[in-house]
Amino acid sequence: MACSLDAVGLRDHLGHLAKLGASLLGSAGERGNHTLRFRDDPETRAALGAAVRAEAECCPFLELSIARADGELVLGIEAPAGGEAIADELAAAFRGTAERAGRSEEQ
Repeated sequence: MACSLDAVGLRDHLGHLAKLGASLLGSAGERGNHTLRFRDDPETRAALGAAVRAEAECCPFLELSIARADGELVLGIEAPAGGEAIADELAAAFRGTAERAGRSEEQ
């Protein structure tokens, strides 16, 4: 399993996710399985939807879901065996803590 983005595309994508993290209210999870809660407003809804669509293109093996619960947007990220590191980095990117090196080389 590998991200299909090149180094520049990956850097830009992770930067975009970090900006979206300004709307992050909280997160929980463990290796390969994360739940992130965001403000539920039109801008965040649109940006989160675009981010999930983009992520589905470059990492189609990840299971991503967006739901509304208790006045928040809830993003679920689940990885199959072998994809945990990519799911972990994706969750970290939203928190602005992603380690950018190595993701495109995950196997």
